Amino acid sequence: MKKIHLIFGVFVVLAFLLTGQYMDKVYNHMVGVPDAQRLLFRTRHIFILLAGLLNLAIGAYFTYRIESWRRTIQLLGSLLVFAASCLFLVAFFYEPHLSDLHTPLSHWGTYTIAAGALLHVLSGMRQKVV
Repeated sequence: MKKIHLIFGVFVVLAFLLTGQYMDKVYNHMVGVPDAQRLLFRTRHIFILLAGLLNLAIGAYFTYRIESWRRTIQLLGSLLVFAASCLFLVAFFYEPHLSDLHTPLSHWGTYTIAAGALLHVLSGMRQKVV
């Protein structure tokens, strides 16, 4: 799982760089883009960076928990972080084109990444350090 987080994190950070280039090349670095749409592009862009860096951070420190219930919580947390990363990537292209600042994907992505991070923390709480 450590290697998966690191590799996935690198790909998500690369996606962050590419979405920045997308905004630059396709939207002339957001010049003349309506405020609401520009806000949605830029915030989703930053959410992608958050997801990539969280994956890298988890990957840097990941070790499987000894107790099975802790390992289960830890793995569920990882799955949620992976899912949130994908939600943010899709949201970058989908949500800026919705009306009324409707953000269904990043809305759930935010809850999902928070839950995943908290499950990782919970899996290590009160654990004896060797």
